[in-house]
Amino acid sequence: MLQHKFVEFIPDKIEEGILYVSLIYCTAIHKCVCGCGNEVVTPLSPTDWKLTFNGKTISLYPSIGNWNFDCRSHYWISNGEIEFAKAWTDTEINSGRGRDYERKKEFFEKDEVSKGNLIKLENAPKISLWCKIKTLLRMQ
Repeated sequence: MLQHKFVEFIPDKIEEGILYVSLIYCTAIHKCVCGCGNEVVTPLSPTDWKLTFNGKTISLYPSIGNWNFDCRSHYWISNGEIEFAKAWTDTEINSGRGRDYERKKEFFEKDEVSKGNLIKLENAPKISLWCKIKTLLRMQ
């Protein structure tokens, strides 16, 4: 079971078994659940990870693939539980990265500021006001 702590700032020392969530900075961080000790950062945004809090536990979507770590662990965090997923091949990793790139490109092209209009956020996933502001600032 992965516990969670809502924090304003991510602490200097990340403890095993705790998912730290900063809603202000739209970030969640935890130590890799395989035990390798690496810190896993999951940005929360319409094009990265989505966080669900049901009042007791947290889920992150999509899965977490630590492809840049030696462990190359791949897992889901669902209602605070860890569910390991199958290991991906290099081809699957490259394909997944390509899909991520295309999804981000499509999102930002669709919601670009054009002709002085503001970004259209009515179709965006429900995110905090601060995350929306940060998204707007990144696009300028």
